[in-house]
Amino acid sequence: MMNYYVSASVLSADLLDIRSEIKKLESSGADMLHFDVMDGIFVNNITYGLPVLEQVRRVTDMTLDVHLMITDPIKYAALFAEAGADIISFHSETSGDVRETIKAVRAAGAKAALAIKPATPAESVYEFLPELDMLLVMTVEPGFGGQSFIFDTVEKVRRIRQRIDELGLDCDVQVDGGINYDTAPIVREAGANVLVSGSCLFGAEDMSSAVSKIKGEA
Repeated sequence: MMNYYVSASVLSADLLDIRSEIKKLESSGADMLHFDVMDGIFVNNITYGLPVLEQVRRVTDMTLDVHLMITDPIKYAALFAEAGADIISFHSETSGDVRETIKAVRAAGAKAALAIKPATPAESVYEFLPELDMLLVMTVEPGFGGQSFIFDTVEKVRRIRQRIDELGLDCDVQVDGGINYDTAPIVREAGANVLVSGSCLFGAEDMSSAVSKIKGEA
C-alpha cells in the first residue's frame, strides 16, 4: 500500500502573512511545506532564499521540502540544510556533477532529491535512483506557479515508478505543477506518491478537505 503525501507550495501563499498561512497548513493535514528557490538564471524568475527559509524554520516543525531551481546547487546545498531544509531537490539539467551534489546534500544532513524538467527523458536519471530519497518530475515548466498541467509528463512518472519498483528501491516520486482535484488521481495512478500543490490548496475554502482530496482520501 503506497503512502501519499501532500507538499504545499508556499509560492502560492500570502507571503505577507506567512506565519498564519503556515499555521493553516499545520492543521490541514498537509505533510510538507514546498519551498521554491529560483535564481533568475536557471529559471526566469527570482523568489526567496536562505533568510526566508530560516524564518519559516523558526515557526514550524513541518518537513521543509526545498526545491532548488538554481545554476550551482552544490555550492548552496549545505547552506540550505543549515537553514532548515529537510529535503533538498536540485535539477539534473544544471551543469554540476549530479552524483557529487547528491553526496553534498546527504553530507549536510538533508534527504537528496533530483528534479527533472518536462522535456528531460526519464531514462536520463535511472542511474541515480539508488542514491536518491526522491525523484521530482516537473509537470509544468519550472519558474512560475499557477501553470497548466502538462499531460505528456504522466508516462514519465509511470516509467520512473516502474524502474524504482524493478530495482526494489525506497524512493518517493514527487510531482510538481498543476496538481489539483482533476490531475491528482492521474499522477497517483501513474505512481507518484508526493504531490506538490499550491494554487489548489491555498485557494480552497477548506484546506483540510483539499488535502484529503489530493491524497485520494475523500
